[in-house]
Amino acid sequence: MLDGNASDTLIVFAHGAGANMHHAFMQSMTHRLVNAGFQVLRFNFQYMQANMTDGKRRPAERVPKLLAHYEAVLAHIHQLTTQGKVNCERVVLMGKSMGGRMSALLMSSEHQFERQDISDIINKVSHVICLGYPFVPQNGGAPRLAPLNNSNMATLIIQGERDSFGNQTQLPQWPLRDDIEVKWLTDGDHSLVPRKSSGVTLDDNLDDAIAYITEYLS
Repeated sequence: MLDGNASDTLIVFAHGAGANMHHAFMQSMTHRLVNAGFQVLRFNFQYMQANMTDGKRRPAERVPKLLAHYEAVLAHIHQLTTQGKVNCERVVLMGKSMGGRMSALLMSSEHQFERQDISDIINKVSHVICLGYPFVPQNGGAPRLAPLNNSNMATLIIQGERDSFGNQTQLPQWPLRDDIEVKWLTDGDHSLVPRKSSGVTLDDNLDDAIAYITEYLS
């Protein structure tokens, strides 16, 4: 789904493991990004599209299948450029939780591209942005640092201060690449939602996220 007018920057926006591209969070962030002057392309991974089609709930697919579909999305963007529907100078890969992890993995040295028809789009990718990066696996274990560290891609992480998948106390203990920029959202959980007692709202945090993204990409 392509939102916004033509822009020199196209943001490819991937959803998290449990919510599709039409989720209120995805729509709200997209609306804000478009208002900030970006063009945004949202998409569903295959398992999520199947969930929407028949109403059955499926778990996220394994990483290789997710990345293969991500490549197919980039191939679709290539087609949009040849049709004149997208005319961007740069592409930014952004994702919520799992979508951010897949965006980082796609551009890391761990990933070998399988498609030959996306080289022009890959060459335009300038940044990766992770909203609520899932550092800690759901069942516990070592933090997922390799997708971030095994890359030269400019990377911004926007994290809730009390995110259970990587909070403000944990991150300083983990060896992240020095040039990765981390911005914190006040009292935010993994969905960036603060508690009422914090004095801020989700809208406040999403507005701050947009401000960080706009500044980072300027």
